[in-house]
Amino acid sequence: MTLTADRSAWKTVLALAGWLLLCFSAASLGAVFMPGDWYLTLKKPSWNPPGWIFGPVWTALYTMMAVAAWLVWRRGGFAAQRLPLALFLTQLGLNAAWTPLFFGLRRPGIAFIEIVLLWLAIAATLASFRPVSRVAAWLLAPYLAWVSFAAMLNFALWRLNS
Repeated sequence: MTLTADRSAWKTVLALAGWLLLCFSAASLGAVFMPGDWYLTLKKPSWNPPGWIFGPVWTALYTMMAVAAWLVWRRGGFAAQRLPLALFLTQLGLNAAWTPLFFGLRRPGIAFIEIVLLWLAIAATLASFRPVSRVAAWLLAPYLAWVSFAAMLNFALWRLNS
């Protein structure tokens, strides 16, 4: 390998690490705003998943999100992929905001409005990723499905506890 190829390979690996760090930074709010006793006292629908499922699911989803963003970034960086990556960062910000709204402020109604906006942002991101990388778009599909489920659960929790 040439020195240029070595630098390019390192840049690519560091970029993937950066996308992973960014996505898991959004996830870190979950450690600050834990469900706690308040959540335990809420009335829940019969289809509410067990608490242990959330960690593994979100770990897989954040990893897939990071890889998807990285695949799009590899097609010309921010200069060439401004809109898809801006949409990605927008949905990631909305993703990070949900936990403090729901668990921190204990406002399921506001969190529901926010998760609908998140769903729309994920759908827009997926659509913008598709022409750039079909693999990246498909990597976001499970995330969109999970947030669809989470939105229904958020709505049910809000209505059951209003």
